[in-house]
Amino acid sequence: MNSTNKVNSRQDEVIEEFDMFSDWMEKYEHIIEIGKDLATMEEEDKVDENLIKGCQSRVWLSAKLNSEGEVIFSGDSDAIITKGLVALMIHILSGSQASEIAAVDLYFLEKIGLNQHLSPTRSNGLASMVKQMKMYGLVFSARS
Repeated sequence: MNSTNKVNSRQDEVIEEFDMFSDWMEKYEHIIEIGKDLATMEEEDKVDENLIKGCQSRVWLSAKLNSEGEVIFSGDSDAIITKGLVALMIHILSGSQASEIAAVDLYFLEKIGLNQHLSPTRSNGLASMVKQMKMYGLVFSARS
């Protein structure tokens, strides 16, 4: 399975998962739970260079290439819903080829309704996070 198919099947899983919830309070609770399962980010990665600009809360995001040429993301946030959003984005994109991350269509954001249900500041923060992840994809793919 190529990595684009991997990303799209992960997006489809998330859409299915969110379809199980009837209202946005349940969806927010689910996002918070996802954040609780996020792997702990190394303290040495919680540096200013890894802070996402445009987020109201503090959000760190770092990326490394593994031996297979896949981008592995790690992240954290000091806000519980934002941490869940970080975890969601890492779940979707981590382990994919850099060129695919740079070009991916993140259709799940629209399908689960995140775009309409986040506050403007969270929505801007999410857009900044997506932009940064795609930028890592561009930078890593330019190196290879």
